[in-house]
Amino acid sequence: MKYKGIIFDLDGTLVNSLEDISDAMNTVLTSLNYPIHTYDAYQYFIGSGLRNLVSKALPSSNNSEDQIETCFETMINEYRKICTLKTKPYNGINELLDHLVSQNIKLAVFSNKADELTKKIATEIFPDYFNNAIGLSTEALKKPNPFEAIEISKNWNLKPEEIIFVGDSDIDMQTAINAEMFPVGV
Repeated sequence: MKYKGIIFDLDGTLVNSLEDISDAMNTVLTSLNYPIHTYDAYQYFIGSGLRNLVSKALPSSNNSEDQIETCFETMINEYRKICTLKTKPYNGINELLDHLVSQNIKLAVFSNKADELTKKIATEIFPDYFNNAIGLSTEALKKPNPFEAIEISKNWNLKPEEIIFVGDSDIDMQTAINAEMFPVGV
């Protein structure tokens, strides 16, 4: 096989984290006596970062930058407590990872989710699969910046063209292209 490593995005690719994220935000909204949202509604809020989700979830009359920032910090604190409560791998993911490991394919996670949360979710849900789980620690390194993906390839002693980058968004595909890795959308 020409590919010797695979870097996966986390949310929407390996795991469905919608319910934990939604529950954390609804806890914040409830504490402020604001209306809460259904999981279906959160489907439309998710995908452009948690700060953006907070902005979309807040009532338009209470959507100042200060309110967004305060609610974002509270939401992250709540999410940190419950981030693996309902978050589950998509069907077939564990079997896929077992197969890849049996083929000696190197596996990593690279997410725009906060580094601490990325590591926690990857470690708790997939304890035996990933030798690298990297999340966002510096805004300048946010995907589609390929820096972290390229660092993973260096750590593995693989050329970028020997690595598949799997994700569920245009940002992931752009990251793969920027890193000169093979993009696979899911």
